[in-house]
Amino acid sequence: MPELRLLVGERIRVIRKAKGLTQLQLAELSNLDDAYIGAVERGERNFTIDTLEKIHTALQVDVTHLFRNDDVKSKDEIARQQATDEFIAVISNLKSEQIEIVKRINKELVQAFSHPL
Repeated sequence: MPELRLLVGERIRVIRKAKGLTQLQLAELSNLDDAYIGAVERGERNFTIDTLEKIHTALQVDVTHLFRNDDVKSKDEIARQQATDEFIAVISNLKSEQIEIVKRINKELVQAFSHPL
């Protein structure tokens, strides 16, 4: 099985789960069959660019997120990227004013962690 197809399929799965979506929900959002989504996530389907665009649009993420390779990263880097995926999922449906509030809270948290207890 081609490595890139496996990588993209796994990234779709990770992002879908971070957003709290089932395969069925992603299928509905992307106008694809849920069995097809499962096959894409397992790297079993040689999907088209058009299909990838439907999935990327349904997930509401930058397309570059679908091509990131976590295999060459440390545990800390992978944890950071997973947290980033979850953060993006949380804010994806917020209004700009709400996003600004989340950003301020995030800054406060970062400052709190920079000062030892």
